[in-house]
Amino acid sequence: MTNLHKQKGMTAVGWLLVLGLIAFFTLIVLRLAPMYLEYSKVESVVDSLKDEPGIASQSRAQILKLVQKRFDVNDVRTVDPRTALKVSRDKGVTTVRVEYERREHLMANIDVVGTFDKEIRIVAN
Repeated sequence: MTNLHKQKGMTAVGWLLVLGLIAFFTLIVLRLAPMYLEYSKVESVVDSLKDEPGIASQSRAQILKLVQKRFDVNDVRTVDPRTALKVSRDKGVTTVRVEYERREHLMANIDVVGTFDKEIRIVAN
């Protein structure tokens, strides 16, 4: 019975288990962080459209060109504004929406899928 009181610390198997869990969660963070950093850039581009003078009267092509230029400046490469950008107008309100999905390989045959959606409404003056 005295042997039980002398045991302290973790075994090698316990350490391997803890290190494996740390490595797994580090991998997940390293895969997800760029997706969310890119979304924050997309979000800032879309939010900046509110401050653009005359944006409510511009055509979809003009808004698309403006967004593409801002994506280039902010180094947003995986979002294609031609497919992700939706512009609609209804009773003097212009709605600009960016909706896209990003898939990132995690390991083996497991992927992480992020679905992102940002919408702003601009009232014509």
